[in-house]
Amino acid sequence: MTDTALPGLFLGQSLADDGAQPQVLRFDRANRHGVVAGATGTGKTVTLQIMAQGFSDAGVPVFCADVKGDLSGISQAGSPNEKLLARAADMGLTLNPRAAPTVFWDLYGQRGHPIRTTVSEIGPLLLARMLDLNEVQEGVLSVAFHVADQEGLLLLDLDDLRSLLAYVGENAERIGREVGNVAPVSIAAIQRSLLQLEQQGGKAFFGEPALRLEDMMRTGLDGRGQVNVLAADKLMSSPRLYAAFLLWLLSELFEQLPEIGDPEKPRLVFFFDEAHLLFRDAPKALLEKVEQVVRLIRSKGVGVYFITQNPADIPDSVLAQLGNRIQHALRAYTPAEQRGLKAASESFRANPAFNTAEAIQALGVGEAVVSILDEKGAPSVVARTRIRPPESRLGPATDAERAQTLAASPVRGLYDTPVNSESAHEILTGRREDAQAADLKARADAQAQEEAEAEAKAQAKADAQAEKAAQTAARAAERDRLARERAAARTAPRARASNRQTPMEALTKSVLRTAGSTLTREILRGVLGGMKRR
Repeated sequence: MTDTALPGLFLGQSLADDGAQPQVLRFDRANRHGVVAGATGTGKTVTLQIMAQGFSDAGVPVFCADVKGDLSGISQAGSPNEKLLARAADMGLTLNPRAAPTVFWDLYGQRGHPIRTTVSEIGPLLLARMLDLNEVQEGVLSVAFHVADQEGLLLLDLDDLRSLLAYVGENAERIGREVGNVAPVSIAAIQRSLLQLEQQGGKAFFGEPALRLEDMMRTGLDGRGQVNVLAADKLMSSPRLYAAFLLWLLSELFEQLPEIGDPEKPRLVFFFDEAHLLFRDAPKALLEKVEQVVRLIRSKGVGVYFITQNPADIPDSVLAQLGNRIQHALRAYTPAEQRGLKAASESFRANPAFNTAEAIQALGVGEAVVSILDEKGAPSVVARTRIRPPESRLGPATDAERAQTLAASPVRGLYDTPVNSESAHEILTGRREDAQAADLKARADAQAQEEAEAEAKAQAKADAQAEKAAQTAARAAERDRLARERAAARTAPRARASNRQTPMEALTKSVLRTAGSTLTREILRGVLGGMKRR
């Protein structure tokens, strides 16, 4: 028996008293979603690897997260040991060791091609989930996104969001009148959460070039679908970032892919490893978003499979959408574990041949109880099943093998170099610089005007002082002139006030006339006497 002889993905063979039966996940029902559950070390990762390679062989692209690094071995051909060869022989399966066409991705760009998206595409709901914001802070974040839409500000990376929040804070009074109160303390809290996200390496996730979904939905020339493996070992230390990224990817698929109903095989199969991280402490709005996407994305031809330790980790509203179920062993030592075991066993269609809860506890490594949808979409009776061995390597790829796979990647060079386009940060920084330049110019103009006015005042004051000095000098000169005139007036003989002579004047004149007459006669007598003698 080979995979090509079956109308679906061969998972393994059931263990039954009446003979073994193949357990085949039908491709035309694979978009009805599913769950792979089980305790640590029971074989969930191997089952995921088998399913991923099986879908790839059928021409279906696959996306899965490699939480522990083990799944990277899907990129290398397997080397089955005697135990695996014996298991394959018992199932009538011919193993053909080969690698799956693999593309490695990494949000941090260290162990795979970088995955980026923009802040706008993430949106306020998922971003609030990443930042662990409360309702008030989430409301402020929504206001910031609204302002960005209204003012045409592109939000590409975290620098854009930081600049936008600073802008909203600076204009809180005006924005508050339009869309509601914006408290500075909430903006400060969001800024601190952004800093924590950056410290966890989340800054590399936001930016350009943003991931194009078609680069994850490639089919090779050999007809096999591309297996996209996300390096998530480091990402698991930031569970909110991991959960929000996976939900964003699902949301993007839902928004961009057209409706196709139930295709013969899915367009893409999506595996959520460590699914409990997606739902842990998730707000109601986020759970509703997950439920909506899982319920509706089926019609887009996308199958979603959750990998978790216990189905109880998944909310009932989501679990009800998962038709294909593979349950590995669970241990029930505590009351909580016993309740989880009961819930897991009751989620299967009962098999009268055995007790499902007891069977789940008795499963060995590489065994599971399986219920899959039949051609009518109804779940099959649960069956104890030995999971088939994989054809790719069990265990991680080496660093050299990973590097070789990256070098041969069909998307090599498309995302490796970040691009810094003009967006909100550059625009708001430019506005701020322009405003600062205008403010400096206004201050310089005001200072120049003040200096001109001060100079004019000083000149007017100097002119006034000069005029005052001139007036003072003129007054002094006038005083000097008057003083000189008074002095001159005191030294000069006083003119007679009338023609009337005083007695003294009459006497003086009489004496002078007498003297004059006498003198005249003496002169004349002398002259004439001399003349006569001649």
